[in-house]
Amino acid sequence: MDIRNSANPVDVRKYYDTEALRKEFLIEGLFAADSIPMVYSHVDRMITGSACPVASSLRLECGRELGVDFFLQRREMAVLNIGDAGTICADGTEYLLNRYEALYVGMGTKDVEFRREAGKAPRFYLLSCPAHRSYPTTLITKDMSVKQALGSKKECNERIINKYIHPDVVKSCQLSMGMTELAEGSVWNTMPTHTHERRMEVYLYFNMPENGIVFHFMGEPNELRHIVVRDCQAVISPSWSIHSGVGTNSYAFVWGMAGENQTFSDMDAVPMSLLK
Repeated sequence: MDIRNSANPVDVRKYYDTEALRKEFLIEGLFAADSIPMVYSHVDRMITGSACPVASSLRLECGRELGVDFFLQRREMAVLNIGDAGTICADGTEYLLNRYEALYVGMGTKDVEFRREAGKAPRFYLLSCPAHRSYPTTLITKDMSVKQALGSKKECNERIINKYIHPDVVKSCQLSMGMTELAEGSVWNTMPTHTHERRMEVYLYFNMPENGIVFHFMGEPNELRHIVVRDCQAVISPSWSIHSGVGTNSYAFVWGMAGENQTFSDMDAVPMSLLK
């Protein structure tokens, strides 16, 4: 498990060059076959990972980094499948996840196994954060997600937000997750931008062509930096940082949050005039 320590905005502003920004905030190497790569961020102790069973099933294991007997002993987890249909077995119950379906896995679940269906290639994306209360493991289809249309063609940011792990859909302790899909010809996400001091966020960018990139903007509003992100790479966004991007093509991204609350609209808007 890759461990990432917290970074304060003063150090980022003064000392981080391109490579330092990428090493601290960019997550590469997700969706490797027959493995469960993970990044443990000390920002709200969020774990970001993936599972791609090909030759065999994959079992969620607990490393010494967590200091517990099993992975979800004091954690909850959200899984979104961005690939072909695949199965997750949680404490003996099987859940078939088609593309763009999610599974909330509650704290206390001891055994989690990721399986492929014959001839299929699932791509399970994982987010996990600490929990203090257990809620039932629940399958969420895309039709069950709460949808919100934002942006416009004129502003090149027409998009649909699909809220999966959200109080209006399924109960969780503090974890939230959803997927945003940009319309054809739209390339901007989350602009005008915002921060939310009470929550961190992770973005996974996907559905990008081989030579496509997203310029992900981060940092304090008056001290912006950018990270070049490619298909199926993720970015950690601490609470003090904006999180926005513009791509060379339309794309999709999974957002996940943990922190003080789950109120989706709890944002600190940043006027465009303040961006530098």
